[in-house]
Amino acid sequence: MERVLRRIQRGGIHPSIKGEVWEFLLGAYDPDSTFEERNKLRNHRRYLLNAYWEQYYAWKEECKNMVPLVGSGKFVTMAVVAEDGQPLEESSVDNQEWVVKTAITDKRVLQWMLVLSQIGIVNYSISLDVVRTDRYLCFYESESNQARLWDILSIYTWLNPDIGYVQGKSTLVLILNLQYRRTCKRIGINHPFCIGMNDICSPMIILLEDEADAFWCFERAMRRLRENFRTTATSMGVQTQLGMLSQVIKTVDPRLHQHLEDLDGGEYLFAIRMLMVLFRREFSFLDALYLWELMWAMEYNPNKFASYEEPQNMNNSSGQDPRLLKQYGKFERKYIKSGQNEQHNTLAVFVVASVLETKNKRLLKEAKGLDDVVQILGGIAGNLDARKACKEALKIHEKFLKKANSKH
Repeated sequence: MERVLRRIQRGGIHPSIKGEVWEFLLGAYDPDSTFEERNKLRNHRRYLLNAYWEQYYAWKEECKNMVPLVGSGKFVTMAVVAEDGQPLEESSVDNQEWVVKTAITDKRVLQWMLVLSQIGIVNYSISLDVVRTDRYLCFYESESNQARLWDILSIYTWLNPDIGYVQGKSTLVLILNLQYRRTCKRIGINHPFCIGMNDICSPMIILLEDEADAFWCFERAMRRLRENFRTTATSMGVQTQLGMLSQVIKTVDPRLHQHLEDLDGGEYLFAIRMLMVLFRREFSFLDALYLWELMWAMEYNPNKFASYEEPQNMNNSSGQDPRLLKQYGKFERKYIKSGQNEQHNTLAVFVVASVLETKNKRLLKEAKGLDDVVQILGGIAGNLDARKACKEALKIHEKFLKKANSKH
């Protein structure tokens, strides 16, 4: 893996092996595993079911029993159930009837069915996103490929009902939601609570032929991002990373931070999209994939697979052995050396900071309100270099660590 990490940082990896390398970068496989061991685990994840594992095709069958269209090569394109659980009479998919015949009383099942097909309380629909996802790519001209994306997102949502929903109606969360939605609307986000899952999942389906492999790669990517999608009665998950970004800019560029605060932008809501879809809208499709590889390579931790599979057996020692440190990504290695490896910011936060720094002069000179900030940052789409952005992010990260350590 050490050589692979270096190769990624020199220019990326060949598309023919990109999917397989991503599986390692995301912790789907042990970096020390053999080809035979990986094949055994791969087949196990696809088909088998035992006391310790509920695997993908077993989950898919469970979802298919509730929604027969799962796995059919088609997907729901209209509402099939009302928000009170009552069936809707005129539910069809490509002239094939699929009707909910009885009222849905199970809260989890109802919540899931609502998010599959319609804009309801959660203001989000997997089906709507599927038809919008990367539609300029030839791959998604095929309905069966769109259906694969819908299947994976549907199954992931069924397994993770706590992700992407507003739970509770406290005054605080309603106020936050209002401000959050207004900012999202400014930057073109129409369904903020679940934005990103389709954008994260889409490349996995394109790169990995087997649907189960794509699901597990997506699942591991979401382990890094899932807290951004979690919403409770008092907060929205992405606020944590936005708060980290605020702290970073306040530390490395206090003048810019103060200016943004004066514009009522101190919560950095204008950076939501960058963090939730990992810069998919700021870079071209291919450049975004390369940026992901760079970030994952720099954050690489060889113990990630073990921490996912057997967290109770993990040894939390940082491993200052120089030989062992070489196995870590450059970004992760710096945190280990600094002794702050237990809780630290993600590289994506520093990439956003690097983007803000590239627009520092314009933001200070031209931004008179949040709309100006959004407009200035909107101009970066398609004009960013992934390697340069990561290089600048590492510089900001080092500067942040030095200033943070000097305070202790």
